[in-house]
Amino acid sequence: MTQYLISLYHPDGPTPPPEFLEPVMRKIQALNDEMKTAGVWVFAAGLHPPTTATVLRATENGQIATLDGPYLEGKEHLGGFTIVEVPDLDAALDWGRRVAEITYLPVEVRPFQGVDDPSCVP
Repeated sequence: MTQYLISLYHPDGPTPPPEFLEPVMRKIQALNDEMKTAGVWVFAAGLHPPTTATVLRATENGQIATLDGPYLEGKEHLGGFTIVEVPDLDAALDWGRRVAEITYLPVEVRPFQGVDDPSCVP
């Protein structure tokens, strides 16, 4: 079994109004419950806005620069994620499609590198 990250990309701007957001959150919770029942759910969480981010960057002189705000400026940002453990990419994409259908947000599905994965950088 491989773990996959299902990332949700939110548009920058204000949080949608409750009448829009509440039904979406109920459907996402129901999908999370379905994933748990299926035994594929590992972890899920939403993130605070990118303005709450702190970026740490190593400099050439061996120091660490600390910067407020997101690493990149953009029109979308990582807003939440779910980690699933499934047999293959097709299964992960099935769950990712369900997330996209509920949220209407762009969703990225990407496998984690494992310790036995030869492409994993030590």
